[in-house]
Amino acid sequence: MTDDVKITNRGWESQDHASEMKSELLELNMGPQHPATHGVLRLLLQTDGEIVYKVTPVVGYLHRCTEKIAEGVDYKQWIVYTDRFDYLAPVTNNHAYVTAVEKLADLAVPERAEHLRIVTAELSRIASHLIALATFGLDMGAWTPLLYCFREREEILNLLERIAGGRMLYNYMVPGGVRYDVPKDNWVADVLEFVTMLENKKLPDYNTLLTYNKIFIERTSDVGIISKETAFDYGCTGPVLRGSGVKFDCRRDDPYSLYDRFDFEIPVGMGEMGTVGDCWDRYIVRVREIEQSCRIIRQALETLPEGPYGTLELKKPVKVPAGAAYSRTEAAKGEMGHYIIADGGAKPFRNKVRSCSFCNLQVVEKVGVGLMVSDLVALVGSLDIVLGEIDR
Repeated sequence: MTDDVKITNRGWESQDHASEMKSELLELNMGPQHPATHGVLRLLLQTDGEIVYKVTPVVGYLHRCTEKIAEGVDYKQWIVYTDRFDYLAPVTNNHAYVTAVEKLADLAVPERAEHLRIVTAELSRIASHLIALATFGLDMGAWTPLLYCFREREEILNLLERIAGGRMLYNYMVPGGVRYDVPKDNWVADVLEFVTMLENKKLPDYNTLLTYNKIFIERTSDVGIISKETAFDYGCTGPVLRGSGVKFDCRRDDPYSLYDRFDFEIPVGMGEMGTVGDCWDRYIVRVREIEQSCRIIRQALETLPEGPYGTLELKKPVKVPAGAAYSRTEAAKGEMGHYIIADGGAKPFRNKVRSCSFCNLQVVEKVGVGLMVSDLVALVGSLDIVLGEIDR
């Protein structure tokens, strides 16, 4: 090990550990089928006992050539593939892509459609964060919070099914608007009732069960510390970047849709239970983002205007002139970007996707060194990666 590697308080006492070793390094594979890797990810480890000497993420097991497929289908047909990037927050992936197409085609989106986009995207964000809380707690040995979080996620899936027609993959947003208007069955009232219940009852329950649980704090505080500099170096975004104390959110700092009209805060890691940027900070950022998403949903529904919910006929292809456009949005796990090159035809010449989980995952090669294997599990869990988005 080089002298410039900073060893955590749970790792080696000496920074020049290589000269002190008396045993051989053991090479281990964590994954690709392992409950702590959150999908078909392989972590190639070199360990000295329980201490991680080197960690290399190995990806590609779920690669589906999605970007190449984009060149063979028209602009609307490819929307279904965006659902499958982050299948835990599919609507936020729709959002990034359709805004890029709208930039190219110079399409205006009706305000009613923008409101519905924001409501469904924030519901999707909450559902994703609930999975993050549940699985991270399970990684740390807490079983009960998983049951609670999945219960509330089921309510969100029911709400999204009523407006989009699907329970997991929605294909809801289209260039120029959304596929369906609000269902005429008290959907708006039910959404408002759900977010109120989540704020007043369920989030306090999560905090009691997990957030301020003594064992959970000891397992996550001062573990897997990602400094601001490291987060910038590896291109981290979303809760991982904000957990390191950086208040950056595309919804506020590079506004799109109608987010600049709504009042909400950007939670960041504050080092309340340890050092800023540790696993607990990344966890609490997601808890507080659920609160802010509830605020946004309430404002969007209370100001929902009348009018059309789309500008194009759904059955007709989108006409896109030659050019290039990049659009980025704040997905559940970070900044999702689409760079589209159009040649004037019915299909894109190139569609390059910027995956937030792919960038966030790479940080383990630096931060994971010096951790115990059990704490490496905490680090990976706190990143909240999804392999459908990493491999594409």
